Amino acid sequence: MDQTAGAVLPHLKHKIVLFDAPMGVGKTTFIKSLAKAMKVVDTVNSPTFALVNEYRTEDDDIVYHFDCYRLKNEEEALNIGIEDYFDSGSFCLIEWPEKIAGLIPDDVTTIKISVNEDGTRVLDIIV
Repeated sequence: MDQTAGAVLPHLKHKIVLFDAPMGVGKTTFIKSLAKAMKVVDTVNSPTFALVNEYRTEDDDIVYHFDCYRLKNEEEALNIGIEDYFDSGSFCLIEWPEKIAGLIPDDVTTIKISVNEDGTRVLDIIV
């Protein structure tokens, strides 16, 4: 997974990265590997209850990791200042982006993760 994440990183043309995948396919696991490729020094875990986690890289850059699964509506995302995160210039890695579809800017990269019948994962990168 780490090798795949390292190969994907140069293809992230936008700082806002959406992860489109069903529950249990490995979004958070892939984000952990991607964060490692970004040289994140903090422990990466799912922000399900916090909604957003902030990580630092070796270069002191910030990476934001969102899990929008528990959001009831887009107003909840606005209440935490999600637009400010988007405008920060930092990477924003977003799980369950469909929950905030009306707030997502145009310039994003989407990573679709699907599972083959043999259990292998397929990543499609849409820029």
